[in-house]
Parts: sequence; C-alpha cells; structure tokens
Amino acid sequence: MTTRSASDRFDPPIESRDDLLAPFAGGEKPEQDWRIGTEHEKFVYRRDDYRAPSYEEPGGIRDLLMAMTQYGWEPVVENGNVIALSGPDGNVSLEPAGQLELSGAPLEHLHQTCAEAGRHLNQVKAVGETLGVGFLGLGMWPDKTRAELPVMPKGRYAIMLNHMPKVGTLGLDMMLRTCTIQVNLDYSSESDMAQKFRVGLALQPLATALFANSPFTEGKPNGFLSYRSHIWSDTDGARTGMLPFVFEDGFGYERYAEYALDVPMYFVFRDGRYIDAAGLSFRDFMKGELSALPGEKPLLSDWIDHLSTAFPEVRLKSFLEMRGADGGPWSRICALPALWVGLLYDQGALDAAWDEVKHWTIEERQALRDAVPKLGLNAAVPGGGTLQQLGKRILDVAEGGLNARGRLNAAGDNESGFLDPLREIIVSGRTPAEMLLERYRGDWNGDVARIYEEQSF
Repeated sequence: MTTRSASDRFDPPIESRDDLLAPFAGGEKPEQDWRIGTEHEKFVYRRDDYRAPSYEEPGGIRDLLMAMTQYGWEPVVENGNVIALSGPDGNVSLEPAGQLELSGAPLEHLHQTCAEAGRHLNQVKAVGETLGVGFLGLGMWPDKTRAELPVMPKGRYAIMLNHMPKVGTLGLDMMLRTCTIQVNLDYSSESDMAQKFRVGLALQPLATALFANSPFTEGKPNGFLSYRSHIWSDTDGARTGMLPFVFEDGFGYERYAEYALDVPMYFVFRDGRYIDAAGLSFRDFMKGELSALPGEKPLLSDWIDHLSTAFPEVRLKSFLEMRGADGGPWSRICALPALWVGLLYDQGALDAAWDEVKHWTIEERQALRDAVPKLGLNAAVPGGGTLQQLGKRILDVAEGGLNARGRLNAAGDNESGFLDPLREIIVSGRTPAEMLLERYRGDWNGDVARIYEEQSF
C-alpha cells in the first residue's frame, strides 16, 4: 500500500473534473516507453518458533528494515518510525502485519524484472540469516490467528483496521493475513487503457487459479484453493470487485473517476499525520464539506491517495495494476508479469485475448470469478470447457506476445521462458494449492508447520 512521508500542502488544488482525469491521462506513454513494475509480498517469521515478529522486538521488523540499508536502501520515516525504504530497485514497504513488500522499479523487460527480484530476495535472505528470520511465499498465513499477528506503526493502517469490521467480515484477514504478487503496466491512450483493462479484468480469474496458493487457515485446510481471493469477496463491497461498467460502451477515464468518487474515503494526509475520514465522501471533500477537515478542498495528492484505496481486481492509477494473484515463490514472481506483459504489451496478443473473452456476459464473468477460489482450474468458463483449457490457449497467446517483443538476454533467450512455471501448472491441472494439500495429506501427516521447511525463500 502507498507510503507517504510528506503532506504535499503545496500541491495544486483540484479545481475541475479535468484535474481528476489528469493522473490517468498523464500515464499515457508511447509503446517504446512502456515499463513493467512488479510488486511482491512475503511473510516474515522467526526461524526458532515460526512466530511473526513484532516491529519493536530485537531482530524484528524495524531491525530488518534497518539491516537492509547496508545494500544502499534509504529509510522512510513516519512519526519517528522507519516504515519503508527507497532505492534504485524501487521501494520496500510494510503491509499491516509486517508482510514485507518490494514495489519494484519500472523496468524495460522481464529479464530485468527477474534480476531485480533475485537481488531483493538475496538481500532479505542474507539479512534474515543474521536476524534469525525467514520469509514465506504464500497467499495467506497458513497457521496464524489474527490475534497472533503484530500491527505495524503506520497511521493509515490504524484507520483501516478500525473501519474494516464495519463494512465486511474478512477485511482484517485481508490486511493481516494475506500476501500477493502484482504487476503494474502502461498504456498509450484512453482506448488502449480500456482494452487492456477489459482483458485484464476478464482474465483475472485465470491468474487467480494459476497462482492459487492459500489453502490453509489456522493450521487446517479451509476448503479453498485461493482463500486470499475469497477474502476479497467480503472485505468492502464499495471498493472491490469485477467492475461491470468497464465493459460498457464508452468506458474511459471519466467513468473510472466517477467510480472512484463513489468509493468511500479512508483518510486525508496532512502535516505528517493521517486524519481519519473513513466512510466519508470525496465528493463532499471537493465541495469543502468534509467533516474531518472542514472548509478544506482536496489537493492532487489527496486524489492520488484516494485512488490507492480502491481495491478492484484491476485498478487504474497512472498505470494498470493486475491484482488477482496469491503470493508465491521466486519463480512465480517472474511468471506473473510474464503472463500479463505477453498478453497486454503486443497488439496481436491483446486482440487475440480479447477475442477469447469479449462475448462473456456480466453474469458469466462474475460466476467465473466466484467459482475460482474453490475450484481453481476446474472452474467452468463461459461457452463451455474449463479454465485449464482456456488457460492453455491464453498461455499460447502470451507466449506469442513475448516472442513478438523479442527482448533478449545475454544468452539470446527471449522472455517466454518465464511462462514455464505456469505451463507446468496448466499441463498438470493442479494449482499450487492442490500440490500443498497433497503434501499435507501425505508426508506432512497433517502438520502445516512443515510448510516453513519447504516453502520458504
């Protein structure tokens, strides 16, 4: 989630509807300037007892962040607490219960993306050896209750933790017990954004299935393959979901802005602190009628902050975020951007992917999204067949898109090899979660703690 360290009081005020659309239009880039930004989260645990460390304890999350500075990372401080790091590889930040996230730099090709992920994981592993902590790549804590987890000292999280139980039953689980991999991608125009948004949204259930990796809750199977995805179905209906309006004629920046204006607020950031505005209206804010900040109108930075508090399956800011995947191991960190770059960064592939999904109805898209957390690749797709069968065709399209890009490494390989972990999943028909469940019922003998030995970075 977004980390703020300055109030931006000298930002321009929002004075017109054009100001609301400016971040979207400002994201337009010619194809040669398109970049790939990959985000990945992982759980941090004590190696001696698998406990989630607190922020303050010796060898805890604060010490972890400070130890990372030996690699050139610069601390980001909020109210005296180091809550993030900045550097040439992007930003390292904390999710609410201490999940560690790398928000990678905007890179030209997937070889750079995978090298960046490798650098980061090598750094955290080296620091972890010193501090006695390990890192787990899953979509959800496999054994922790909410009460067993710490809360990081970030102002926005206190507001969200208070608000979540008022709008859904699983929002606290989303904050405290989940991890994801995401990729951020560019567009050249409003129409290009719309086509990419539609393809990304329709096929997000495929990404959810391929990366499904959260089958345990509090030490037992939970009946889902991606419980993380299920959690989003009851987090906060006003800011989540499949956004049917994206598929309507005329969809563009203005329609998304209207949606975002209707998303209830969380906060306003002023003078280094977060002001609780949970549940209030950004439309009222624009009229100077926000009860949490009477008489003030929003700045551009307030709108940017607000856009980061909507959580649909695909999100628009000044780029598009693909948000459907569970957290996972190193190989799948590279595979997620490979999937979406292959589909969205070559026009022929984008058109072919759209041809696969353009006839689906609103109801069919929603039914697929609802089925995937439990059924994974066995979910039925509109028009017949399973998600596994559709996935094979879509991976062929993505491979074609990556081949067409022709971005080579020093050995002369293009980017398509990063799809190999997904090919293996499609051929087997078994999601990562199903493989974990087989181990649980087999040689783990029902002991979920074995996951720390076998799934750590």
